[in-house]
Amino acid sequence: MAGHSKWSNIKHRKGRQDAKKGKIFTKISKEIFQAVREGGDNTETNNNLRLALDKARQNNMPNENIDRTIKKATGNLEGVTYVEKTYEGYAPYGTAVFVEALTDNKNRAAAEVRLAFNKNGGNLGEDGCVSFMFDRRGHVTAEIPEERDEDEMMLTLIDAGAEDVQFFEDGLEVLCSVPDFQQVHEAVKQLEGVSVYSAELAMIPQTKTPVSEAQYEEVMQLIEALEDCDDVQSVAHNAAVE
Repeated sequence: MAGHSKWSNIKHRKGRQDAKKGKIFTKISKEIFQAVREGGDNTETNNNLRLALDKARQNNMPNENIDRTIKKATGNLEGVTYVEKTYEGYAPYGTAVFVEALTDNKNRAAAEVRLAFNKNGGNLGEDGCVSFMFDRRGHVTAEIPEERDEDEMMLTLIDAGAEDVQFFEDGLEVLCSVPDFQQVHEAVKQLEGVSVYSAELAMIPQTKTPVSEAQYEEVMQLIEALEDCDDVQSVAHNAAVE
Protein backbone atom coordinates (compact mmCIF):
# COMPACT_ATOMS: atom_id res chain seq x y z
CA MET A 1 0.00 0.00 0.00
CA ALA A 2 2.81 2.40 0.91
CA GLY A 3 4.55 1.73 -2.43
CA HIS A 4 1.33 2.28 -4.35
CA SER A 5 0.75 5.55 -2.50
CA LYS A 6 4.29 6.70 -3.20
CA TRP A 7 4.00 6.13 -6.94
CA SER A 8 0.56 7.76 -6.98
CA ASN A 9 2.08 10.81 -5.31
CA ILE A 10 4.91 10.91 -7.87
CA LYS A 11 2.40 10.84 -10.73
CA HIS A 12 0.18 13.43 -9.04
CA ARG A 13 3.12 15.79 -8.64
CA LYS A 14 4.15 15.30 -12.27
CA GLY A 15 0.57 15.99 -13.40
CA ARG A 16 0.45 19.14 -11.31
CA GLN A 17 3.70 20.36 -12.86
CA ASP A 18 2.38 19.64 -16.36
CA ALA A 19 -0.64 21.81 -15.58
CA LYS A 20 1.64 24.74 -14.77
CA LYS A 21 4.01 24.65 -17.73
CA GLY A 22 4.36 28.43 -17.92
CA LYS A 23 5.69 28.70 -14.38
CA ILE A 24 7.89 25.61 -14.84
CA PHE A 25 9.42 27.12 -18.00
CA THR A 26 10.22 30.32 -16.10
CA LYS A 27 11.98 28.39 -13.33
CA ILE A 28 13.97 26.30 -15.82
CA SER A 29 14.94 29.42 -17.79
CA LYS A 30 16.43 30.88 -14.62
CA GLU A 31 18.45 27.70 -14.07
CA ILE A 32 19.74 27.77 -17.65
CA PHE A 33 20.55 31.49 -17.41
CA GLN A 34 22.45 31.08 -14.15
CA ALA A 35 24.31 28.00 -15.37
CA VAL A 36 25.51 29.80 -18.51
CA ARG A 37 26.50 32.93 -16.59
CA GLU A 38 28.56 30.88 -14.14
CA GLY A 39 30.06 28.24 -16.43
CA GLY A 40 29.59 29.21 -20.07
CA ASP A 41 27.42 27.66 -22.78
CA ASN A 42 29.46 24.49 -23.43
CA THR A 43 27.58 21.46 -22.10
CA GLU A 44 30.74 19.35 -22.32
CA THR A 45 32.34 21.39 -19.54
CA ASN A 46 29.29 22.87 -17.79
CA ASN A 47 27.52 20.13 -15.86
CA ASN A 48 24.92 22.50 -14.37
CA LEU A 49 23.90 23.62 -17.85
CA ARG A 50 23.62 20.02 -19.01
CA LEU A 51 21.31 19.21 -16.09
CA ALA A 52 19.18 22.29 -16.74
CA LEU A 53 18.83 21.41 -20.43
CA ASP A 54 17.86 17.84 -19.52
CA LYS A 55 15.13 19.24 -17.28
CA ALA A 56 13.97 21.55 -20.08
CA ARG A 57 13.62 18.62 -22.47
CA GLN A 58 11.82 16.48 -19.89
CA ASN A 59 9.24 19.25 -19.56
CA ASN A 60 8.95 19.76 -23.34
CA MET A 61 10.24 23.31 -23.14
CA PRO A 62 10.34 24.80 -26.68
CA ASN A 63 13.80 25.04 -28.23
CA GLU A 64 13.24 28.71 -29.02
CA ASN A 65 12.78 29.42 -25.30
CA ILE A 66 15.99 27.57 -24.50
CA ASP A 67 17.97 29.31 -27.25
CA ARG A 68 16.65 32.73 -26.24
CA THR A 69 17.66 32.19 -22.61
CA ILE A 70 21.18 31.07 -23.57
CA LYS A 71 21.60 34.08 -25.87
CA LYS A 72 20.51 36.42 -23.08
CA ALA A 73 22.97 34.82 -20.68
CA THR A 74 25.88 35.07 -23.13
CA GLY A 75 25.01 38.61 -24.18
CA ASN A 76 26.39 40.20 -21.02
CA LEU A 77 23.07 41.88 -20.25
CA GLU A 78 23.24 44.09 -17.19
CA GLY A 79 20.75 44.20 -14.36
CA VAL A 80 20.03 40.50 -13.77
CA THR A 81 21.95 38.57 -11.15
CA TYR A 82 20.50 35.48 -9.53
CA VAL A 83 21.55 34.28 -6.09
CA GLU A 84 21.07 30.77 -4.75
CA LYS A 85 19.28 30.63 -1.39
CA THR A 86 18.07 27.79 0.80
CA TYR A 87 15.38 27.81 3.47
CA GLU A 88 14.65 25.16 6.08
CA GLY A 89 11.72 24.46 8.31
CA TYR A 90 8.91 22.15 9.28
CA ALA A 91 5.56 21.24 7.80
CA PRO A 92 2.71 19.91 9.98
CA TYR A 93 3.38 16.73 12.00
CA GLY A 94 7.10 17.39 12.33
CA THR A 95 7.88 16.89 8.66
CA ALA A 96 11.24 18.37 7.63
CA VAL A 97 11.21 20.71 4.60
CA PHE A 98 14.21 21.92 2.58
CA VAL A 99 13.67 24.68 0.00
CA GLU A 100 16.05 25.77 -2.77
CA ALA A 101 15.55 29.13 -4.46
CA LEU A 102 17.16 31.15 -7.24
CA THR A 103 16.32 34.82 -6.91
CA ASP A 104 17.28 38.34 -7.95
CA ASN A 105 15.67 39.71 -4.78
CA LYS A 106 16.54 37.93 -1.53
CA ASN A 107 14.08 39.96 0.55
CA ARG A 108 11.17 39.11 -1.74
CA ALA A 109 12.08 35.43 -1.80
CA ALA A 110 12.38 35.21 1.98
CA ALA A 111 9.05 36.97 2.47
CA GLU A 112 7.22 34.68 0.03
CA VAL A 113 8.69 31.53 1.57
CA ARG A 114 7.89 32.69 5.11
CA LEU A 115 4.31 33.51 4.10
CA ALA A 116 3.85 30.07 2.54
CA PHE A 117 5.05 28.39 5.74
CA ASN A 118 2.88 30.57 7.97
CA LYS A 119 -0.32 30.17 5.93
CA ASN A 120 -0.05 26.39 5.67
CA GLY A 121 0.68 25.23 9.20
CA GLY A 122 4.46 25.21 8.90
CA ASN A 123 7.36 26.92 10.63
CA LEU A 124 10.34 28.49 8.90
CA GLY A 125 13.45 27.55 10.88
CA GLU A 126 17.08 28.55 11.11
CA ASP A 127 19.73 27.55 8.58
CA GLY A 128 20.90 24.04 9.34
CA CYS A 129 17.83 22.94 11.30
CA VAL A 130 16.92 20.16 8.82
CA SER A 131 19.58 20.11 6.07
CA PHE A 132 21.52 17.39 7.90
CA MET A 133 18.50 15.10 7.36
CA PHE A 134 18.95 15.17 3.56
CA ASP A 135 21.61 14.10 1.06
CA ARG A 136 22.17 15.39 -2.47
CA ARG A 137 21.61 12.41 -4.79
CA GLY A 138 20.64 11.59 -8.33
CA HIS A 139 16.91 10.84 -8.60
CA VAL A 140 15.17 9.35 -11.65
CA THR A 141 11.52 8.33 -11.98
CA ALA A 142 10.00 6.65 -15.01
CA GLU A 143 6.89 4.93 -16.30
CA ILE A 144 7.53 1.30 -17.22
CA PRO A 145 5.45 -1.41 -18.93
CA GLU A 146 3.47 -3.84 -16.78
CA GLU A 147 5.22 -6.77 -18.46
CA ARG A 148 8.92 -6.40 -17.72
CA ASP A 149 11.90 -8.32 -16.42
CA GLU A 150 12.61 -6.54 -13.14
CA ASP A 151 15.71 -8.63 -12.40
CA GLU A 152 17.27 -7.67 -15.73
CA MET A 153 16.34 -4.02 -15.26
CA MET A 154 17.80 -4.06 -11.76
CA LEU A 155 21.11 -5.52 -12.93
CA THR A 156 21.37 -3.00 -15.78
CA LEU A 157 20.78 -0.07 -13.46
CA ILE A 158 23.11 -1.34 -10.74
CA ASP A 159 25.84 -1.80 -13.34
CA ALA A 160 25.30 1.86 -14.31
CA GLY A 161 25.72 2.98 -10.69
CA ALA A 162 22.23 2.86 -9.18
CA GLU A 163 22.25 2.53 -5.39
CA ASP A 164 18.53 1.98 -4.83
CA VAL A 165 15.84 0.82 -7.28
CA GLN A 166 12.12 0.57 -6.47
CA PHE A 167 9.49 -0.93 -8.78
CA PHE A 168 5.81 -0.01 -8.67
CA GLU A 169 2.83 -1.27 -10.65
CA ASP A 170 3.69 0.90 -13.65
CA GLY A 171 6.61 2.93 -12.37
CA LEU A 172 10.25 2.96 -11.38
CA GLU A 173 12.28 5.10 -8.96
CA VAL A 174 16.08 5.11 -8.95
CA LEU A 175 18.58 6.76 -6.59
CA CYS A 176 22.30 7.12 -7.18
CA SER A 177 25.32 9.21 -6.22
CA VAL A 178 25.86 12.60 -7.87
CA PRO A 179 28.90 11.44 -9.94
CA ASP A 180 26.91 8.49 -11.36
CA PHE A 181 23.78 10.49 -12.18
CA GLN A 182 24.32 11.03 -15.91
CA GLN A 183 25.23 7.40 -16.49
CA VAL A 184 22.24 6.13 -14.50
CA HIS A 185 19.90 8.55 -16.28
CA GLU A 186 21.10 7.27 -19.66
CA ALA A 187 20.67 3.66 -18.50
CA VAL A 188 17.05 4.32 -17.52
CA LYS A 189 16.35 5.96 -20.88
CA GLN A 190 17.74 2.91 -22.69
CA LEU A 191 15.43 0.45 -20.91
CA GLU A 192 12.86 -0.99 -23.31
CA GLY A 193 9.40 0.56 -23.09
CA VAL A 194 10.42 3.10 -20.45
CA SER A 195 9.34 6.76 -20.43
CA VAL A 196 11.29 9.01 -18.04
CA TYR A 197 9.12 11.17 -15.77
CA SER A 198 11.88 13.15 -14.09
CA ALA A 199 15.65 13.12 -13.69
CA GLU A 200 17.40 15.53 -11.36
CA LEU A 201 19.87 16.05 -8.57
CA ALA A 202 17.65 16.34 -5.52
CA MET A 203 17.79 16.51 -1.75
CA ILE A 204 16.70 13.03 -0.62
CA PRO A 205 15.71 12.42 3.02
CA GLN A 206 17.81 9.97 5.00
CA THR A 207 14.78 8.86 7.02
CA LYS A 208 11.03 9.39 6.64
CA THR A 209 8.44 10.89 8.98
CA PRO A 210 5.39 8.57 8.91
CA VAL A 211 2.01 10.26 8.40
CA SER A 212 -1.51 9.18 7.47
CA GLU A 213 -2.93 9.89 4.02
CA ALA A 214 -5.00 12.77 5.43
CA GLN A 215 -1.94 14.22 7.17
CA TYR A 216 0.09 13.83 3.99
CA GLU A 217 -2.45 15.98 2.15
CA GLU A 218 -1.92 18.72 4.74
CA VAL A 219 1.83 18.50 4.28
CA MET A 220 1.42 18.72 0.50
CA GLN A 221 -0.61 21.92 0.83
CA LEU A 222 2.51 23.58 2.20
CA ILE A 223 4.82 21.91 -0.33
CA GLU A 224 2.66 23.07 -3.24
CA ALA A 225 2.39 26.59 -1.81
CA LEU A 226 6.19 26.74 -1.63
CA GLU A 227 6.55 25.38 -5.17
CA ASP A 228 4.21 28.12 -6.38
CA CYS A 229 6.61 30.82 -5.14
CA ASP A 230 8.25 32.35 -8.20
CA ASP A 231 11.77 32.17 -6.77
CA VAL A 232 11.56 28.60 -5.48
CA GLN A 233 13.24 26.01 -7.69
CA SER A 234 12.70 22.85 -5.65
CA VAL A 235 11.20 21.63 -2.38
CA ALA A 236 12.19 18.45 -0.53
CA HIS A 237 10.40 16.88 2.42
CA ASN A 238 10.54 13.65 4.41
CA ALA A 239 6.84 12.83 4.87
CA ALA A 240 5.78 9.30 3.92
CA VAL A 241 2.35 7.67 4.10
CA GLU A 242 2.36 4.81 6.59
